[in-house]
Amino acid sequence: MIDRTDSRTRALALGVLAAGAALWFAAPVVAQGNGLAMLGTLTKGEWTIKQRGTAPDRKICVKSGVELVQLMHRESGCSQFVVEDGAARVTVQYTCPGNGYGRTSIRRETAGLVQLESQGIHEGMPFQLTAEARRTGTC
Repeated sequence: MIDRTDSRTRALALGVLAAGAALWFAAPVVAQGNGLAMLGTLTKGEWTIKQRGTAPDRKICVKSGVELVQLMHRESGCSQFVVEDGAARVTVQYTCPGNGYGRTSIRRETAGLVQLESQGIHEGMPFQLTAEARRTGTC
C-alpha cells in the first residue's frame, strides 16, 4: 500500500522550499530598483562635509541627494547597487570602471544633517571616510 499522505507532505515541503528560494534570489533584484527616496527628502543647496580627523571641510551643491553617495568618485559612468533603502538610511555599493569602487552609507538625522560612512578603492588606493554633512547655504 502506498502512503499518499507522506507523498503530499513531501511535495508541500518541496514547494515551500522552492518558493522560499525564489524569494531569496529575487531580493537583490528588488533592492536594485530606483529607490533612494530618503535622499530626495534632504534640503537642496550647499552642504558642508566635515570629515572626522584632520581633513579640510568640503562644500558641495546638493540637488538630489545622490551627490553624497560617491564623494571619492565624482566621475559619471559608475554602476550602482542599492544595498539598503530605508526611510532614514541608505547604503549604496558602486563600481567605477578603471578607477575603483566604494560603499557608502548615509544616515539621515534631519533634512539638513546626515552622517556619512564610505570606504573603497580610489585610484588604486584604499580610502575610508567618516563625516557629517550639513546644509549650510544656497548654491
